Amino acid sequence: MAVFTEVSEQQASDLLTQLSIGDLKSLQGISSGIENTNYFLTTDQGEYVLTVFERLSHAQLPFYLYLMKHLADRGIAVPDPQSNSQGDILLTLLDKPAAVVNRLQGESEMQPGLAHCAAMGQTLAHMHLAAQDFDKQQPNLRGLPWWNDTVPQILPFLSKEQAQLLTHELAFQNHISGSSSYTALPRGPVHADAFRNNVMFVAETLSGVFDFYFAGVDSWLFDLGVCINDWCIDDNTGVLNMPRLQAMLDAYQSVRPLSASERELFNPMLRAAALRFWISRLWDFHLPREASMLQAHDPVHFERVLHQRLHHPIAL
Repeated sequence: MAVFTEVSEQQASDLLTQLSIGDLKSLQGISSGIENTNYFLTTDQGEYVLTVFERLSHAQLPFYLYLMKHLADRGIAVPDPQSNSQGDILLTLLDKPAAVVNRLQGESEMQPGLAHCAAMGQTLAHMHLAAQDFDKQQPNLRGLPWWNDTVPQILPFLSKEQAQLLTHELAFQNHISGSSSYTALPRGPVHADAFRNNVMFVAETLSGVFDFYFAGVDSWLFDLGVCINDWCIDDNTGVLNMPRLQAMLDAYQSVRPLSASERELFNPMLRAAALRFWISRLWDFHLPREASMLQAHDPVHFERVLHQRLHHPIAL
């Protein structure tokens, strides 16, 4: 992610003395993203990623880190947090929480084909089922309460038309959240940010899902909607690519078939997923924080996606 906190090689070496993963060979800042500070950290024993957390607290982080450990222990392809001699995976660097995980092999597929979408759908379903017995609880911190709190802060920056769309959709999602169908949606720990750039492939084989730092307990359908709105669309228009959508849905349901309530709320949750990222991108764009390598995403993209889900709804 973006570099908000500068970490020196000496500071990284000092951190490594707590871990049993070798001596530092190189440290390289990662410029993509906007939430945490990340570095590629190479030792004489392997390749890792060092994360310094900028928004999440020591109290919040055990959910994310131990969820990754939980999934890794169950054979899901995710980063495995490294522990110190006391068995702790939540570390401290420069008075901020930090973690070191193994670096995944492969690369992100930004132009996914049917096989990539199927692999993501199948992996997502396995992740949902594997996390059912995870013993920690934390809500999705970028869920509906955050939308309600954040929208008033960004409305002054929007055109009249944008403000009308945003407030209308937020009211709709508040209405949906009070329905019996929404209450019946299967829930559990979800990734909530499994975009293409957070997944690695070696050829067409999914080698890992990473960046769990938006994870929380939410509906599994919302998590699937986040994936669909990124993996199964035309990037220029937000229009759904139906073959890719079908490939992801078929693969997901081969592991976990959707329930009746999920089928009923399929398009509303696609809208919810689009709204969530439109709000967060507007917030990051108009109310940015300082960072030495900050790259804010274009909020217009998810405005287009939301328009498409509104005017061209998908029913199952």
